[in-house]
Amino acid sequence: MSNSTVRPVLLVDALVSGATGLLLAFAAPMLESWLGLPAALLRSAGLVLLPFAVAVAWLGSQAAPPKAGIQAIIAINFAWVAASILLLVAGGVNPTALGVAFVLFQAAVVFVLGELQFMGLRKAAKIA
Repeated sequence: MSNSTVRPVLLVDALVSGATGLLLAFAAPMLESWLGLPAALLRSAGLVLLPFAVAVAWLGSQAAPPKAGIQAIIAINFAWVAASILLLVAGGVNPTALGVAFVLFQAAVVFVLGELQFMGLRKAAKIA
């Protein structure tokens, strides 16, 4: 995976983040009962994801995304994964089994996207 193949991963990241952000921001009250997570938490997470998705889409649309920008996205993705796991282990919320599965699934997807982005940067550095 080279720097040029990081761009499609960024665009997938933007699409997934945007779709998840819209779902969480606008369906938080309905999701609260299914997931056992507070609607305010879900809505806040969704509202954080929306500008993030726009920024990632912009970065992915660049012919040569700057390395620092990609590194920032990778760091944010890994921070999101850590925060997701911390949410489940720190207590303070009482998610349903579906809620636990949702948090773990989205964390796994974000981890894979971040790892693919990281691998792309490493490969691009070896090529250069």
